[in-house]
Amino acid sequence: MIDRIFPAGSPKPRGPYSPAVRAGGFLYVSGQGPIDPATNQFSFGDVQHETRLVLANIKRILEAAGASPSDVVKCAVFLRDVTDFGAMNEVYGEFFGENKPARTTVQAVMPNPAMKVEIDCVAYKPK
Repeated sequence: MIDRIFPAGSPKPRGPYSPAVRAGGFLYVSGQGPIDPATNQFSFGDVQHETRLVLANIKRILEAAGASPSDVVKCAVFLRDVTDFGAMNEVYGEFFGENKPARTTVQAVMPNPAMKVEIDCVAYKPK
């Protein structure tokens, strides 16, 4: 069974996609940008500010699906500028603590040129 998840209080999708999709015991969270869920507007700043906001949005989506950051098995991090890796990594490490998922990090062209970071993830949480 496949469930498409649109959590209340999370940023609204900016295109034809679901914020998250549950397929069996896996939860796939779409790439999240630095969007303030209260205003549904971008909140740009330094990469640490944006990373905190992105990870908070991911956490909100995970929790709405009955999962948590400790259930995340894989992340993909997209950085506008790879020289921001260290600063992003510091916030990322605080967020996941001892529950470090597998990860890929690449430099990428962002859907909004002002964005510094986008992160997606896969979690495993059987119902």
